[in-house]
Amino acid sequence: MALIIDVISWILLLTGGVFGVIGAIGMLRFPDFYTRLHASGITDTLCAVLIVVGLMLQSGLSLLTLKLLLILLFLLFTTPTATHALARAAVLDNIEPVLAGNGEQGSENPAQTGEPSSKS
Repeated sequence: MALIIDVISWILLLTGGVFGVIGAIGMLRFPDFYTRLHASGITDTLCAVLIVVGLMLQSGLSLLTLKLLLILLFLLFTTPTATHALARAAVLDNIEPVLAGNGEQGSENPAQTGEPSSKS
């Protein structure tokens, strides 16, 4: 039984590490603040959950497991809240998202917005 728990915990730890690396790559590759914020927020939460649950399985039933559970609950509340606060601050600071495929900030493509084209 201990071997099964060890295998599951190592799978969770490795998967959390992989999601952390994928999130870091997304932070480098995405074009604007909002998509980077989405990548970091999602992977930060998912990565943290997988790693902490893997550590909880490694520690067994002890006081350390309770501490890890409290850390996990803290992360689950604070990470989305911080991501939302950053996105709201960006909106209030008039940071425009990349809307077109050409990489320009705030440029609109009529085909994407549903508005009629000015070209006739």
